Amino acid sequence: MNFRYSDYSIEQLHREIGELKEKAQKAEQLGNVSEVQIYERKMQVALAYTLNPDEFKKDEIYQLKMEPGYTFKIDYINGVFAWGYRINLLDEIREEIEALPISLLGKKLG
Repeated sequence: MNFRYSDYSIEQLHREIGELKEKAQKAEQLGNVSEVQIYERKMQVALAYTLNPDEFKKDEIYQLKMEPGYTFKIDYINGVFAWGYRINLLDEIREEIEALPISLLGKKLG
């Protein structure tokens, strides 16, 4: 039976994150790079459900945890995903909007 992460308790989410981490480590040992990326993405989504989306606000800019050269400006929040625009070190804003799990947002800037 498949459950959605939104149906999980915090304890179930932490257990799932632990299991995904183990699977990612095994895949890494076997050299399955794409499998590692899939588990890491699932981990980030599960982790996002352990956070409070109300703490992330429109027009605020955050560091990106996995990509030190970029920041992210939130346009809006939908569930545990922040929709917005990536900004590079030269303050150039990407034209296309994208959705990131809020777990990928680091420290708020400014």
